[in-house]
Amino acid sequence: MTLNEIQAQMEQHDVYDAKLRQENVELGDKLKKIIEQYALREEHIDKVFKHKELQQQLIDAKLQQTTQLMKEAEERHQREREFLLNETTETRLKFEELKQQESQLKQQLSLYMDKFEEFQTTMAKSNELFTTFRQEMEKMTKKIKKLEKETVVWRTKWENNNKALLQMAEEKTIRDKEHKALQVKLDRLEKLCRALQTERNELNKKIEVLQDKVTVLDGDALNGDFLKTDPAEESSEGISEKKHPGIQPITRPLLSEEPVPVQKTFSTGPPSGIDSVD
Repeated sequence: MTLNEIQAQMEQHDVYDAKLRQENVELGDKLKKIIEQYALREEHIDKVFKHKELQQQLIDAKLQQTTQLMKEAEERHQREREFLLNETTETRLKFEELKQQESQLKQQLSLYMDKFEEFQTTMAKSNELFTTFRQEMEKMTKKIKKLEKETVVWRTKWENNNKALLQMAEEKTIRDKEHKALQVKLDRLEKLCRALQTERNELNKKIEVLQDKVTVLDGDALNGDFLKTDPAEESSEGISEKKHPGIQPITRPLLSEEPVPVQKTFSTGPPSGIDSVD
């Protein structure tokens, strides 16, 4: 029995060893796969680093290119600035030259004016031409004065029209404000009228109910008068009075003889829910 137990234990150990051996083999295969994956990942990382280095080189090249372009732009700007400064100096010199030319031309014009006055003195000898020219000049001056007066008149009219337009605009704004206020008051009055109409309708209904009650009471009174004429009815009334003591027959005059006063109750203030109107 002990041998059998030992043999059984040995068989169990053999099975356990076989399982361990199989697991070791599987673990070895997994380790090989992990090593291969690690190698592949290392290669991938090297490629990524190389790609990043290339990108960095590209960025550096672009940066150098942009710096070069910036330098070129600054040089171009400097050249343009120098060119504009040169142009401004040239234009200033031309302006001074033109000023000198203007002074020379003014001197020449004064000389020509003097010559023209001499020419006028020579032309003054012909009285007819001079008088006609003077008449035309007077006409022109009169026309100019007339036009100046008309311009003054039209200018005053224009100013007055502008003032009137401003006043009309101010009045329009005031009228608009008043219209808005009146519109608000009108809305409030409409609400108050609607509420008063509803209250009037309710009061009319109450009055109709009271009139119906009055007519019913008048009819009962008339019936009481007729019942008094019948002795059998009087006896029945006496029995009913005995059965119901304290109830007296109500006698009222007819509507044709005397109108029944009906008290109307009107509310002096506005109904609830409606604001008062100023």
